[in-house]
Amino acid sequence: MPRVPPDLAHAAPRTRLLHEGIDARIRARGVAVLHPDDDTILHDLFGAEPMVAWQEGKAADAMLQERCWSELPTVYARYGTDEGRALIRRLRALYAAEAVVVTDCGAQAVALPLDALLKRGDHAVLARQIYGKSRTFLEWTMQRLEGSVTIVDHVDAAALEEAVRPDTRVVLSETFSNPLTRALDPDAVGEAVVRLRERRAPGLRHVVDDTIATPWGPARPLLDRPGIDVVVGAGTKAVSGQDRDTFGYIASNRVPLMNEVMDLQAMRGGTLSWRSAGVLLQGLDEAADLHARRCDNAVAVAAFLAGRPDVEEVHHPSRPDHPDADVVARAYARPGSLVSFKVRDLDEDGTLHLCNVIAMTVVWRYALSFDGLVSKVNHHRTVSEHFTPAPRLRRQGIDRVVRLGCGVEEADDLITALGWALDHHRELTAEDVLAWRRARSADLRLSAGA
Repeated sequence: MPRVPPDLAHAAPRTRLLHEGIDARIRARGVAVLHPDDDTILHDLFGAEPMVAWQEGKAADAMLQERCWSELPTVYARYGTDEGRALIRRLRALYAAEAVVVTDCGAQAVALPLDALLKRGDHAVLARQIYGKSRTFLEWTMQRLEGSVTIVDHVDAAALEEAVRPDTRVVLSETFSNPLTRALDPDAVGEAVVRLRERRAPGLRHVVDDTIATPWGPARPLLDRPGIDVVVGAGTKAVSGQDRDTFGYIASNRVPLMNEVMDLQAMRGGTLSWRSAGVLLQGLDEAADLHARRCDNAVAVAAFLAGRPDVEEVHHPSRPDHPDADVVARAYARPGSLVSFKVRDLDEDGTLHLCNVIAMTVVWRYALSFDGLVSKVNHHRTVSEHFTPAPRLRRQGIDRVVRLGCGVEEADDLITALGWALDHHRELTAEDVLAWRRARSADLRLSAGA
């Protein structure tokens, strides 16, 4: 008679109840989790052979480069999860991508491909208006690698022709910039990158941050262009769309590069948790409709602001006077939810005060980020450029900026609130704002009143 393991029924109550609970959960869930009440970050493999098969699958992906190993089965959450793989499949479809990696935040999504691409002594090109943290990270990376960075006013074909050198490895751009919403021409820039690769910089790769335009923004998938190699995004914004979870994503048709990205993520972390991925999957079908509603609101808000004589500048891709209006009309299906503007005769302190007054309407909440359910207002310098010298802000045209992230409320309510704030901000004092803030905190039973 063959030898058999000890019968679990004879184990001590604590041991037996734990493992019987886990087995019951596995039967109910259909996945070999290791907790009696919830999903887990790793699975029961029942022995060594499944792990050997996983390792060989990873080796095959690395050797054949036909697939990114981000889609291997779950063995440990640092390498990926079931929910993460399901989200990856959805993002691959949205971007028409051969490979996708998901991360715990948008900053990680930007950093990973840059770290995989850039080597000692390389050169990079980026737009002046690129997201501040991305610019800082790239500049810090190139300093560490003893490389160099060229900053151009706007990433277009002419700027690349002038800036790209034989040692240029990365061009970093955005579909829509923040806060002035300049628009990338994906066709013209993609063609320029291909030409420059052939004639001057064979190792050149183009990384596009699609956070503001979103996967629903471009008229056709960005990766359809040979000159766009990697698309990154802070899914925290529109793809999540409800301000509940942070995550980022990297999409590309360059599978060998994406396997390098996965190797980096496996070594240093930054993987999206299964809990967040599950929540994101549940909301993904609704996210596209919510984004469309926010875009419609942004169009209406921008039109209202443009019609006010006290408003000096309005920045939104829907505006007919937008510097890239022809590109937007040809290359984009949606204009995004981000609007920024400046008011005549207001200095930086006055702009900050206006933002505080807008927040008093409650319809606009003073908060960071954008593309959640609620509309948000903030003072751009305080949020994104607090330590940037004022002369540099003026040179870049991003001084005195009010930044609006339109939510899903009714457009008329957003416009009414903005109109009230613009009409009354000069007569309200900082003490009035502080008194409102204290009363508001007390009404909401919050301990901090100032």
